[in-house]
Amino acid sequence: MPVAEAVARVLALVRPVSDVIELPLLEALGLVLASDVISPLDVPPLDNSAMDGYALRAHEAHQALPVSQRIPAGTVGTALGVGTAARIFTGAPIPPGADAVVMQEDCTESAGNVTVSGVVTVGQNIRPRGQDIAAGETVLAAGRVLRPQDLGLLASIGCSTARVYRPLRVAVLSTGDELVEPGSDEPADGAIYNSNRYTLAGLLRVLNLGFVDCGIVADTPQATAEALLDAAARADCVITTGGVSVGEEDHVRAQVERLGRLDLWKLAIKPGKPLAFGSIGETPFIGLPGNPTSVFVTFCLVARPFLLKMQGVAESEPLRLQARAAFSVARPGTRQDYLRVTLENTPQGLQARRYANQSSGVLSSVSHSNALAIIPVGATVEPGDTVEVMLLDLAIRG
Repeated sequence: MPVAEAVARVLALVRPVSDVIELPLLEALGLVLASDVISPLDVPPLDNSAMDGYALRAHEAHQALPVSQRIPAGTVGTALGVGTAARIFTGAPIPPGADAVVMQEDCTESAGNVTVSGVVTVGQNIRPRGQDIAAGETVLAAGRVLRPQDLGLLASIGCSTARVYRPLRVAVLSTGDELVEPGSDEPADGAIYNSNRYTLAGLLRVLNLGFVDCGIVADTPQATAEALLDAAARADCVITTGGVSVGEEDHVRAQVERLGRLDLWKLAIKPGKPLAFGSIGETPFIGLPGNPTSVFVTFCLVARPFLLKMQGVAESEPLRLQARAAFSVARPGTRQDYLRVTLENTPQGLQARRYANQSSGVLSSVSHSNALAIIPVGATVEPGDTVEVMLLDLAIRG
């Protein structure tokens, strides 16, 4: 099944989380807004000065004007008398009667009078009320992942809390008798360290999703079934690595079909062909391949958009760019290929340089790259051709 079709199918099955919590702004970073935020006020609340200088009437700027008052930020001046000016500072409200501010560098004050050089226009250096935000305006819409600047924006309209969806709990279990945990003795012959657990834990935490660690599962039907049921009871979604292919020791797929249903199996994607999607009871299930690079790529392309939509995120499609290939693809493939590449700025524009070893078992290819180059089914590439690329940071975070 093509990647785009598979993603569309799994997204159509999403049941978003509905539990809403209210948190202090400082605890809401990275979480998803559960409702629109409407501003109760104008920002700025009054016309104010864009810089330090003198507030005056523009048509009086040709003459020396007595300085009648001083208005620091945080104070409100009195009405400006005819033929006078006010010393004013950045952010201070414009006094009634003034219609321009002249920056202090263009003014000379002597003996209590100020003279202005240059042309002065109405509205000069004045930030009007509501220039940033108007009262009644939707400041942020539901489904937005709150970024640092969003917290500042909410604070600017007086919000001290945010209504957000509670973070999803995602259970992760690894299958394979060959797996051992880092920190143990050097692996025996045939054993490997369980890197997928740490990759997935990091990917989930970057997305502000809860990581429920279900450990390593023995390669037996009974152990697999028990682990899947336990994970489904503890989490909103279950992710497994390995066990979804067709080998004699690959039990995950069969047990998911027995305990729930399988909606999708195998994608036309490289790396990562064996990928399963379904449910264990009512709990969504995503079965990723076992190879480390395949885990990373299929999580970013399939699991990530599913989880983000389930979390209530309105838009999760990462930005794609165009780059010149510094590599070739001689043989057209039967699966859409996601080559690990490094993007570099050159005088000719953005260039994509391919990592030497593209094996699905080589995790270094994603650790030492910063993008994925997307090679469609049946396509070939010559050096200098334009290819579509996806930045890894955006593929992870969005």
